[in-house]
Amino acid sequence: MTRISDETRRKVVRAHIQDGRTIVSLVAKYGISRATVSNWVRSYREECQNKDEEKPRLEMMEDI
Repeated sequence: MTRISDETRRKVVRAHIQDGRTIVSLVAKYGISRATVSNWVRSYREECQNKDEEKPRLEMMEDI
């Protein structure tokens, strides 16, 4: 199994939250599973909810 870089993970999450890309389109582009993308997005949102300094960043990304 190929390890996916942290940079790629951030790109995928950003593309979904900030750019509004669908999980299906990201799966096709990056060749990763739908569950993996969903897990990354969920983890990012949970992290942001747990870190007060990250909340504005999450809200900003969702507003765009």
